[in-house]
Amino acid sequence: MKLRYGFLAGSILSAPLVLSAFPSSAFAQPVQGLYVAGEGGATFNQDQQVRMSRNLPSGRDRWKTGAVGLGSVGYGLGNGFRVEVEGNYRNNDYKGLGTNTVSTKGDGRRQTSGVMVNALFDLDIGKSWLFPYFGAGVGYGWSAMRTTVTGLDRPLTEHMSGTFGGFAYQGIFGLAFPVPWVVGLSATAEYRFWTMLGPQSHFATAVGTVGGGDNLQKEYGVASGNHDTKTDFNHSLMLGLRYEFNPAPPPPPPSVAPTIAAPAPAAARTYLVFFDWDEAELSDRARSIVAVAAQASGHTAVTRIQVGGYTDTSAAHPGARGEHYNMELSTRRANAVKAELIRDGVAGSIIDVHGFGQTRPLVMTGPDVREPQNRRVEIILH
Repeated sequence: MKLRYGFLAGSILSAPLVLSAFPSSAFAQPVQGLYVAGEGGATFNQDQQVRMSRNLPSGRDRWKTGAVGLGSVGYGLGNGFRVEVEGNYRNNDYKGLGTNTVSTKGDGRRQTSGVMVNALFDLDIGKSWLFPYFGAGVGYGWSAMRTTVTGLDRPLTEHMSGTFGGFAYQGIFGLAFPVPWVVGLSATAEYRFWTMLGPQSHFATAVGTVGGGDNLQKEYGVASGNHDTKTDFNHSLMLGLRYEFNPAPPPPPPSVAPTIAAPAPAAARTYLVFFDWDEAELSDRARSIVAVAAQASGHTAVTRIQVGGYTDTSAAHPGARGEHYNMELSTRRANAVKAELIRDGVAGSIIDVHGFGQTRPLVMTGPDVREPQNRRVEIILH
């Protein structure tokens, strides 16, 4: 009887595994460092309530749509917050004094200016081309009036003039659009609510037949006093530009991790057990080989053990009858090896048994040849 033990190393081609970092959106960075901004647009003054006066007519000052411009110097903290100092100017033409008893028309204009300190916060909404922002400011403003009221249905001419200063505050909401081809430059669209505390007093003189808080008819004459406005609510819509002198560097381009080949799985191990002619019993040498295979399966991550039985091309009976006999003989040999593996501690659930008869010779021969190397069982650890 010849027994031969061999170890065959199989190989599997492994496909490379590519680990790619998903590119994050190239968001613009928060405003960082020194910047300047300028804006201009339209301004709308709400009707201003005029305080009732003993000598002068009362009502509401009405204004036409005007123009607004402002400039600011600020500093971004790099975390969304920024602070700035702003100078502003507004100009509204006078429409007239609105009352229930006197029909008037107006002429002249009102000019306001101010210095404000603003605190703002830029919102990152996940769009590299759009950054909303909001804020508030406090400061000091001046209101200069040079206006005239003329009565349309009765004699009245009133002149208002002078400059009044007082505490001012504002609310801000805007949208910034970074300009991609100029680093640090952004276009802005903005709304501001601005007000100066009152009452705002301007000197007034009137000639006519209307006077007093109730706007009653009086004898034609001259009166003087203060033209006091109790409310001053202004709304502005503006477009502008903002330039950062030290913009944060753009985020680095998306990086792609180098291609990393997946580790090749451990090669399959094959153990060969050989048999005598027309035998399916294991010798001591055969059992020792099976024991080695069983021990190896316990030391590696084996998920399946394939046990295949084979015969040579010889048989006691020639023809189809002999081939059928060899098929059964190869299966008995494989089952004998499986039983020995189980006795050596291998779980039977991971052992697959197949009999291949004389169909897969290890050594190619002609028919009816007793080749010892073809009478075998292959134990393959996967």
